[in-house]
Amino acid sequence: MSNQTTESKNDLGRYNKPVPRSNLEDIDDSETFAEDVIPPPTGRGYAPAGDSLSVQNVDMCQQINEPNHYTASYDIQNLVVRRGQEFVIRVTFNRPLAQDDDFQVEFLIGSNPSPNKGSLVVVTFGARHGGPWSGQILEQQGESVMLGITPTPNAIVGKYRTYVAIEVGGSMQRTSRDTSTDLYVLFNAWCPEDTVFLPNEAERQEYVLNDYGMIYQGSVGSVSHRDWVYGQFERGILDACIYIMDASRIPIYDRGSVIKMVRMGSAMINSQDDRGVLVGNWSDDYSMGRSPTSWTGSVKILLQYANTGVPVCFAQCWVFAGVLNTFLRAIGIPSRVITNFSSAHDNTGNLKTDLICKPDGSPDERHTRDSIWNYHCWNEVFISRNDLPPGLGGWQVVDATPQETSDGHYRCGPASVAAIKEGLLCHPHDAGFVFAEVSFNFSFSGKRTSEDNRTMARAEEYGCMRDHSELPESQLSIIMNAPQVLLGQDVNLQVDFHNQSEYPMTVQTHLAASVIFYTGVRASHLKDLTFNITVPPHEIKSEMLKFPAQEYLPHLGSQQCLHFTVTGTADDQSVTTIKVVELQTPMLTLTVSGQPQVQREMFVTVSFTNPFNFPLQEVNLSMEGSGLMSDRTHYYSVIDAQASITWTESFTPRLEGQRCLVAVLDCKNLRQVRGSTHILITP
Repeated sequence: MSNQTTESKNDLGRYNKPVPRSNLEDIDDSETFAEDVIPPPTGRGYAPAGDSLSVQNVDMCQQINEPNHYTASYDIQNLVVRRGQEFVIRVTFNRPLAQDDDFQVEFLIGSNPSPNKGSLVVVTFGARHGGPWSGQILEQQGESVMLGITPTPNAIVGKYRTYVAIEVGGSMQRTSRDTSTDLYVLFNAWCPEDTVFLPNEAERQEYVLNDYGMIYQGSVGSVSHRDWVYGQFERGILDACIYIMDASRIPIYDRGSVIKMVRMGSAMINSQDDRGVLVGNWSDDYSMGRSPTSWTGSVKILLQYANTGVPVCFAQCWVFAGVLNTFLRAIGIPSRVITNFSSAHDNTGNLKTDLICKPDGSPDERHTRDSIWNYHCWNEVFISRNDLPPGLGGWQVVDATPQETSDGHYRCGPASVAAIKEGLLCHPHDAGFVFAEVSFNFSFSGKRTSEDNRTMARAEEYGCMRDHSELPESQLSIIMNAPQVLLGQDVNLQVDFHNQSEYPMTVQTHLAASVIFYTGVRASHLKDLTFNITVPPHEIKSEMLKFPAQEYLPHLGSQQCLHFTVTGTADDQSVTTIKVVELQTPMLTLTVSGQPQVQREMFVTVSFTNPFNFPLQEVNLSMEGSGLMSDRTHYYSVIDAQASITWTESFTPRLEGQRCLVAVLDCKNLRQVRGSTHILITP
């Protein structure tokens, strides 16, 4: 039995009719029209007998509307418009309109549509009052009439069914159901009255219309990035996003509220408690799906979920953020992916991060529940917040990675960025959790401005716990540095000991080396090293430490982060410093040939040489590009040491402008091998 059927039965005795929660199912509107929810006009003359008005054709005028609504890139058969902005349709009747002719256009969404819920909208074109959407006759040429229709800025977002109804003999006669006239209505960042209005045109182009982007990864001091294909305009993606809405069971009449839609999206992109889109996996075992590092973008994930209804395996934070970004942009909400480095994860809910160390300075994993991620990706959406005090609208944090529950679901946000910066943690939604993630950055460094102190003071008023004890000034400082290291090369660490006292200082030093997940959790321990070093007064003395590649390669698995902790003790002083080394992977090379023009065949060749002294096994190579090609894959059972491979694919560009092809190579013993190329496609 389906969830919808079960819920409908459970609603008996609570509602007169089941709450409409499905937009994509095929609806029979005959019952709606039989109830005469739209009263026919009265006191009007009728056309002569035998010459009654009827509709011959309804043209949704996609070529006119889509450029005006910035929706021409959607690879979809139906018209897509943005709410709060006029669109036109052309209706052809069997004869020219007479003075007494009366007709209306009706838009229905979901089951049991109702005018007072906004799911049944009547647009009239004369003195007779209709629904909230406005309409006007723009042009009349013989039997053909051009109509202008403007949805309200708070209209329900989704897929509407369209009918033209004519008053004949005191009753309404409607056109038959025609799926070609179905209409998609989106949020509108160009409409000042819409809650997602974004004033800057360059930002609208980037945060609504750009269909690929870079997601930053790595660690402080070693920032890297990966290209991600958002693909919000690709075929099937808009319907997949509506499928997610239906799967979430959010009522149809709530789908005009941007806050409710954003919270729903944050919950549904993960499958932690609602059979949503993606299954999180932070282990090294991806045998039941694809590793998170193997995805090139959101398109394949969303289409697989919409086609099967089964959560897709597997994701980590950047995948959750990339897919949520696609969902938000597809339905018209301005959004972007944000990376927070040294991101604190407050598991205890006390709005502070507790990292417990052993006496030698190494992490005490047994007693530490909180963690510091090298980086964490989430999203920001640009919306007005009429539910908050003035000045707290604009960019809002939204996070789909399942970490902690919010009102009983694994979701986070929207939390006002302005409120977080001011320490105003009392406002919805989840500002306290986000504050704990970002405030660690300046708390750990110990460098706070007066503004930081004011922010922390306000945060304490709303429950943030802060340790006010002052650390004693130490006359010993330790700094650790390492040059950028390619995977397979030796790691050379330079540890500088600075003695700021008047006397020589003998420092007892302990170094712990580990392989870690990017979440800061230890994957495997590499080695411990203990040594003494004597530093003259007011001098800096350096110690060079070498870690051969053969010591760390057997322990890496799919991870590429090495974590070094150095603790120095001298004269009752103890100082600890941490260094994360991101091992750099080789790159793929993409070479494009052919004339870069819409609908002209082109070719791309991906090449790669295995630089290691070991073979790569069960290698998957994937490639795609929004407006260029759908996801393509190629499998290699083995790529021997020092061997080279090439793979050539043809493609035909669909969209003009700056485009990007993204390729990823993935196998069990080598992850994060990527490449991309940008192409300017002419019309």
